[in-house]
Amino acid sequence: MKLTTPILVDAIAFVGKIRRQGFSFLTSGNERTAKVKKNIVLLGIMKVIGIFSGLLIVPLTLDFLTPTEYGVWLTLSSIVGWIVYFDVGLGNGLRNRFAEALAVGDTALARIYVSTTYFLVVLIAGGGLLIFGGLNQFLDWQKILRAYSIPLQELHLLVLIVVVSFCMRFVFSLIGTILTADQEPGRAGMIEVSINIISLAAVYGLTKSAASSLLTFGIVLSSIVVLVPAAASVWFYSNRYRTVAPSLRHIQLKYAKPLANIGVQFFIIQITALIVFSTSNVLIANLLGPAEVTAYNIAFKYFSVISMIFGITVAPFWSAFTEAFHKKEFGWIKSSTRRLIVIWILATGATVIMLAVSQPVYQLWVGNKVTVPFALSIAMACYVTISNWNSIFVSFLNGTGRIRLQLYSSIIIGILNIPLAYVLVKYLHWGSAGVVAATSFCLFIGSIWSPIQYLKLINNTATGIWAKE
Repeated sequence: MKLTTPILVDAIAFVGKIRRQGFSFLTSGNERTAKVKKNIVLLGIMKVIGIFSGLLIVPLTLDFLTPTEYGVWLTLSSIVGWIVYFDVGLGNGLRNRFAEALAVGDTALARIYVSTTYFLVVLIAGGGLLIFGGLNQFLDWQKILRAYSIPLQELHLLVLIVVVSFCMRFVFSLIGTILTADQEPGRAGMIEVSINIISLAAVYGLTKSAASSLLTFGIVLSSIVVLVPAAASVWFYSNRYRTVAPSLRHIQLKYAKPLANIGVQFFIIQITALIVFSTSNVLIANLLGPAEVTAYNIAFKYFSVISMIFGITVAPFWSAFTEAFHKKEFGWIKSSTRRLIVIWILATGATVIMLAVSQPVYQLWVGNKVTVPFALSIAMACYVTISNWNSIFVSFLNGTGRIRLQLYSSIIIGILNIPLAYVLVKYLHWGSAGVVAATSFCLFIGSIWSPIQYLKLINNTATGIWAKE
């Protein structure tokens, strides 16, 4: 007892020291730097919770639904998920304009931007619902979803409920944009994680108290994705953001133009990126066969760990760069960018290590069921490294709103990617690595011009297209 007591005291003291040092790390630096650090940690925690809740909900759902019903739900969710892009970039437009207004202390202008954006998004969501309501009765959802075992009337009702809930979430989720623009992406992440956790609890409750029903499942989960962001909106607009809460008298449509100008450009960039990054599976399946898609996805999931971690690190900087740029705090921007480059070097080193051990890891992970060519792993490692590098400077450019060059570049990439992949696979016989290499070659265009534009803007020498929003 005499021996263990001092050891216990020392252990408690050591833990206390670690906690103090960790807290000191999070609060060191100026207010903006401290906020960035806190949000990186919080986003990391939210991501881990989100991953685990996502893994846990799958077996619970399969306890309540049949595999066919679950497949229908996943397919329907992915189709309706495209609604998130229907804001034509207004969310990102609000993110930048709101952050710019806060940077110069213009709360009145910030409220106008918030109110006008809500008005426009409600119009878009309402118009979309009216159009869908008219079309829904003519759509054969049994054929679309290949769900012939589920009554057509039930499918029509389910789809209507899901679409209505997604449109409502489309509006209420703008609170996440406000939080992110105010350099609080961690809190925005908490809203999404809350949806995941409550959904997990709800599905568990369904497995214990209700008969299996896809419609019941859809109603419950659709309600959660609306009620959580709605509750968050009421809370934040009643407290922290009371002075910028949306109101009818602050709607000014003349401010729709600055929101839409940058928003539409963000929208085109997003759609182009979606096309480029979501066509890989289709290209590989058509050029090489479905079996090659499996190997591609295994390599992608393996190396995407680095992308995920680096993405969490970079995420808080977008709106932080917006504030710093409009306050002309270029020293902070330069030092932050240097730190991100150091982190990129470390991430690249980790990628090289993952590449070196990739074959034995694949063997442990999937055994002999799937063979992942080493060339594919090399291509994926290059893709991740280039993508991470670009994200440093794109985060700055997005934050400053100087995205015209990025817009043109994304369109060129969208045009080049598929033909280049076809040439590399069909004529040079690079296999699935050719599809990844094509995307990497296209992204490398941005690796050249984006740091040049960053330097021009930070040194106040940008003119012409280099300085255009």
